Amino acid sequence: MRVLVLGAYGLIGAAVADRLLVADWRVVGLGRSERAGRRSRPEIEWRSADIAALLSPDDWAPFLRGVDAVANCAGALQDGARDDVAAVHRDAMLALQRACAAAGVRRFVQISAVGARPDAVTTFLRTKGEADAALAGSGLDWVILRPGLVIGAAAYGGTALLRGLANAPWATPLIEGAAPIQTAPVDEVAEAVRKALAGEIPSCAAYDLVEDEAYTLGGVVAAWRAALDRPPARTLNAPRWLGRLLFRGGDLAGALGWRPPMRSAALREIEAGVRGDPAPWRAAAGAPVRSLAATLRTLPSTVQERWFGRMFLLKPVIILTLAAFWAASGLIGLVRFQQAADILVVRGAPQTAAGLAVLLGSVVDVALGVAILFRRAHVAAAWGMIAVSGLYALGAAAFAPDLWLDPLGPMVKIFPAAVLALVALAIEEER
Repeated sequence: MRVLVLGAYGLIGAAVADRLLVADWRVVGLGRSERAGRRSRPEIEWRSADIAALLSPDDWAPFLRGVDAVANCAGALQDGARDDVAAVHRDAMLALQRACAAAGVRRFVQISAVGARPDAVTTFLRTKGEADAALAGSGLDWVILRPGLVIGAAAYGGTALLRGLANAPWATPLIEGAAPIQTAPVDEVAEAVRKALAGEIPSCAAYDLVEDEAYTLGGVVAAWRAALDRPPARTLNAPRWLGRLLFRGGDLAGALGWRPPMRSAALREIEAGVRGDPAPWRAAAGAPVRSLAATLRTLPSTVQERWFGRMFLLKPVIILTLAAFWAASGLIGLVRFQQAADILVVRGAPQTAAGLAVLLGSVVDVALGVAILFRRAHVAAAWGMIAVSGLYALGAAAFAPDLWLDPLGPMVKIFPAAVLALVALAIEEER
């Protein structure tokens, strides 16, 4: 069977692609970046497109040529600079369903989410639910799989945040009002997709892929902390207003092009809980979904995992620190323009040249401080900070060497700033 897998290098899509390859099926992967796909899984036939832009059956027709089935593993948590939730979840899927009917591609497996329904509160669940309802009435041979909180070895989205919380030092920060959660291991989700594509479970049915037991958010984090060989930690429950403020900060990061798991849509899911009915899937597959404890036993518990958890929590702190440091440095230069220029004038620089140097340096500093906040400009801005730090060091050595011996160490401080920019570059990847 030749299967088109949407989102084939995402958390679930990559696991599905790998499982189908093991079963000796041919996989056509669809993602935004064909280069990224080929780099991660060169054995897959890759196609590139922004799914949110494929809004008519004609747009999908080229991707369905020679395809026997479709597995939709694409999704977006919340609208942002790079994501249109309604387009990805609903509009593009309705067009794809019509394209499949026209092309004779009958089998369609949809990865949805527990709680997805057309009248759901969040855009994420509502648009998933609308696509599910359309698929159920499409006349295709369909299966809808609704996993709970998906856990796998890859640190991605919500599981990255859980790793961060599980590795928090001294205490575990949580939010008041979190409802119970059921989990699903990503490898079992991938196997469920294979079973659905192979016709090994009844089709034209929707299944919740959730374990039998439900946990509090604190319980999930504590179990993960224990699996990572971290000692037990007391819990700090942040009030709801503070949690909402922090998640609003995540919304702002999303508008700047980032995809943080801490966004308002995720907070509403946390408050509503992730609960499903495991019975239909157990009856169809003949076995329950693996428990959280059993899932965590299959995951690595190494120094790499512990490093990642700590660095994940520090990543926004590093970015905000760099932004504040460079922007403040430039603004101080502009506010105290004459005093800054006098530092060069008293060392023999012409007044005009000194003024231009201060103005240029201040503007560049502010620009770098702002640019590093934007995902698209982040890497260039970090390299710019390193390069400008080097220029400042060389300039001081050539024109004001006495500044290196200043008791407040203004020149010495540029080296930690450059190193912090290097750290930001080292951890800039999101998946």
